[in-house]
Amino acid sequence: MPKMKTHSAAKKRLRLTGSGKVKRHKSCKRHLLTHKSKSQKRRLGRSAVVKPCDIARVRLLLCI
Repeated sequence: MPKMKTHSAAKKRLRLTGSGKVKRHKSCKRHLLTHKSKSQKRRLGRSAVVKPCDIARVRLLLCI
């Protein structure tokens, strides 16, 4: 049986924290920013944690 390969896109976008949670970036911060409020842009700049319902899929992609 060959080794499982890590999903390249997932390893670029997701990161593990020390406690084992998976961190991700929020969407909607790339372009069309002029009509968005300052508070919304500030909120979108922070990182978020992957929801529990998606953890199983993410762990499969990251081979952890």
